[in-house]
Amino acid sequence: MDLPVMPPVKPMLAKPAARIPPGMQYEAKWDGFRCLVFRDGDEIELASRTGKSLVRYFPELADVLRAQLPARCVLDGEIVVALGERLDFEALQARVHPADSRVRLLARTTPASFVAFDLLALDDIAALALPLSERRQVLAAALARARAPLHLAPATYDVDVARDWFRQYEGAGLDGVIAKPLDLPYRPGERLMIKVKHERTADCVLAGLRAHKRDPAAVGSLLLGLYDEAGVLQYVGGSSSFSEKRRRELMEELAPLRLDSLAGHPWAAWQDESAHELNRMPGSPNRWSGTKDQSWIPLAPSRVVEVAYDHMEAGRFRHTVLFHRWRPDRDPSTCTYAQLEEPVSYDLSQALG
Repeated sequence: MDLPVMPPVKPMLAKPAARIPPGMQYEAKWDGFRCLVFRDGDEIELASRTGKSLVRYFPELADVLRAQLPARCVLDGEIVVALGERLDFEALQARVHPADSRVRLLARTTPASFVAFDLLALDDIAALALPLSERRQVLAAALARARAPLHLAPATYDVDVARDWFRQYEGAGLDGVIAKPLDLPYRPGERLMIKVKHERTADCVLAGLRAHKRDPAAVGSLLLGLYDEAGVLQYVGGSSSFSEKRRRELMEELAPLRLDSLAGHPWAAWQDESAHELNRMPGSPNRWSGTKDQSWIPLAPSRVVEVAYDHMEAGRFRHTVLFHRWRPDRDPSTCTYAQLEEPVSYDLSQALG
């Protein structure tokens, strides 16, 4: 492979903002794997955000990109998996499997798509120094005949359209909106774009904690649950954004809630792998955790915490949530899934243009 921009390259990143700023180019924020595509003839490299090759996990995409992309180019985009009318991040995660036979099966049953939104090189020309407005024109021309599962990410300069996308696209499984200055060159690894993500609050039951891996006297994360329709407390995720001082304070503050054993705790069976097939509990065995210590400290599920979250998927928070405050006025039994705001359903094909 001999391209004007060669791997490894760190993708340009975005910093968070509370509102969509005016006067920029706007795109949907795709909920997938960030990926840089390098093509030189028959050679294809799919590089993750960390530089790891993704080619072996998405062989069907490599074939599509060889067939549709210009012969020599470098693109930035997102690998996504759609099930029905929305993106499914859990199905995408499942594609990263160590067994080749499983990879080939999933390539047929849950095929991936690639959404391109930036161009770093074309033929013998590096485009990094070009402003975004020019890179977008070249990218649109290069992908003028693209067809699924290769897509050119829809973009607009109209902030009102971007606000509509922000409200509508969540129903198709998208994450928010990305805003990019029109004169922005491509700066690998720098946070120069702006991301505006959905944020909501939920009242959750505190039912456990993990000690900090470097300081057992401090809290690493709080383990949170919500009651389902059957009255079972389901693990929905953790909150871990605390200062060093606050971590130690929390460990002391929560000491009266610590249980000597798991007997009677809603997640008592967490070490039984089969129990995770019926209910959500912390410590679920998976290939992402590897040999990581999944142990945790049980707490009496009697305290309620309000947290901010951006997205709920498959019954749990998609990302780590942000601690807001304790809710002593709430009864833990009232902390159910029913309180969560449901995004309006939206057809993914419309989000893809």
